[in-house]
Amino acid sequence: HFADERIPERIVHARGSAAHGYFQPYKDLSDITKAAFLCDPQKITPVFVRFSTVQGGAGSADTVRDIRGFATKFYTEEGIFDLVGNNTPIFFIQDAHKFPDFVHAVKPEPHWAIPQGQSAHDTFWDYVSLQPETLHNVMWAMSDRGIPRSYRTMEGFGIHTFRLINAQGKATFVRFHWKPLAGKASLVWDESQKLTGRDPDFHRRVLWEAIAAGDLPDYELGLELIAEEDEFKFDFDLLDPTKLIPEELVPVQRVGKMVLNRNPDNFFAENEQAAFHPGHIVPGIDFTNDPLLQGRLFSYTDTQISRLGGPNFHEIPINRPTCPYHNFQRDGMHRMDIDTNPANYEPNSINDNWPRETPPAPKRGGFESYQERVDGNKIRERSPSFGEYYAHPRLFWLSQTPIEQQHIIDAFSFELSKVARAYIRERVVDQLAHIDVTLAQGVAHNLGFALTHEQTQIAPPPDVNGLKKDPALSLYAVPDGDVKGRVVAILLNDKVNAADLLTILQALKAKGVHAKLLYSRMGEVTADDGSTLTIAATFAGAPSLTVDAVIVPCGNIADIESCGDARYYLLEAYKHLKPIALAGDARRFKALLNIDSQGEEGLVEADNVDHHFMDTLLTLMAAHRVWSRAGKINAIPA
Repeated sequence: HFADERIPERIVHARGSAAHGYFQPYKDLSDITKAAFLCDPQKITPVFVRFSTVQGGAGSADTVRDIRGFATKFYTEEGIFDLVGNNTPIFFIQDAHKFPDFVHAVKPEPHWAIPQGQSAHDTFWDYVSLQPETLHNVMWAMSDRGIPRSYRTMEGFGIHTFRLINAQGKATFVRFHWKPLAGKASLVWDESQKLTGRDPDFHRRVLWEAIAAGDLPDYELGLELIAEEDEFKFDFDLLDPTKLIPEELVPVQRVGKMVLNRNPDNFFAENEQAAFHPGHIVPGIDFTNDPLLQGRLFSYTDTQISRLGGPNFHEIPINRPTCPYHNFQRDGMHRMDIDTNPANYEPNSINDNWPRETPPAPKRGGFESYQERVDGNKIRERSPSFGEYYAHPRLFWLSQTPIEQQHIIDAFSFELSKVARAYIRERVVDQLAHIDVTLAQGVAHNLGFALTHEQTQIAPPPDVNGLKKDPALSLYAVPDGDVKGRVVAILLNDKVNAADLLTILQALKAKGVHAKLLYSRMGEVTADDGSTLTIAATFAGAPSLTVDAVIVPCGNIADIESCGDARYYLLEAYKHLKPIALAGDARRFKALLNIDSQGEEGLVEADNVDHHFMDTLLTLMAAHRVWSRAGKINAIPA
């Protein structure tokens, strides 16, 4: 049996992790939709959410630079609604007929199946350099959004423009958002790379352990709503999946909350067999003529049939609706329902014409496609309204903070340094010059060449609807979230100050922050009052990559001062812009960090730990990183 216990992995989004939870709306939204799960603030709808990377296989690392999938299955009383999104609000291509080319380009190169879980190779960047429609999503991937700190600090988006339809048949265009209540945060690139070796399951582990500890990830469902009569008031096409609707133009309305509260019971039966499909919708939600969405409606059915062994994938327990349902589908591979009705057709007279379709109705009716007027010739051409490729990437670039802009330059530089063909590197930089000359110059400099005079004179693209910046596009322009769920490493030493340690643990627990007691070896250490402390992990076993801040309480510091792992721990955390707190004689570690003066931002120090000491540390942690330190770390070899 064991030889047949595997199924084909997903072609894309093979590497993923999932969790169960629930969704509850904040208010009745029946003015814009008749979808029952959105029309009753008392209604709790079960959900199953899967997060994933795109490029790598099922065994690839979690923390690679990549777009992340964010797919949500709602088990509503009217059937399954799947919101199959990503952590970016746009996609790489405008039309589904480009899917094979794009996926072939980004996947490992066919002659040697390298690289795994990376886009830093010739075929991907060759495609990008020849298809400028990819640039907007490429900008997001090269930003810090491409290396999220965790799934709970990652936004989600439905990508496409959908329709909401109310009981009166009135439609409203909508873009779906997930807003993490923990706030947005990323890794830094050195951290991301090291985690692929030190803990390749990092995102999966963090999600699982948080839920197991009762520290539940939560998100708000956001809607950007556009009246049908306003469809053409923008200078971009609402149906273009490579364009976003800036929140400065259409603010996101937060209409409900999703909480993830249960880990899967069996990874294969749930995570691997889950079949998400953008065609799974309920009355009150409908499609638009977005050409990428229209292609996905076909391709997802096709891939599930191939991957899950036949047309009955929707009968697998994780995919089954929780509401009663009837249809005329019969037999096929892996049929799970046993039908006793001899009439498997409509109309029939031998079973009182049952089952039969539920007719549409304002409430609890069957599904009815939105009645829209369609005219024009059916041709295989791209709409002229899809033709502008540089304005949205420029808006994204200009909306970033200076440190985020530098990270984007560094990411392009790293990726293109892995491209063997110089003409591809040069062509990508030329595309970047059409977005912003400063961006292109930064990348070109790192790649060892300069822009031509003609490239430096390229006029910037027009503003998006007159908008120069949108703070919502930056991870850090607008601080958000809190420290709940963060992790602090406490580097213990023999004879550690027990009173200080108690103050630390109490302050962290009060804010929902997890503490890890670390030492050079497993077992126990003895505090200065004779009590013993159980070690959670060693300095090497729980590296600084996996925590958000580091504390060294006072005690017998000589015990760990000469420990290479402890010294490296602090140096690496400092390089990764994490807050560090040193108490008492632990301040001797300042010399290791080359800190000579008082007032170093991101460093908390005192003779003893008190509430001010801890409040200062927690405030620093709320900012995710000590960004002001970024200019001081280039000489650190860690």
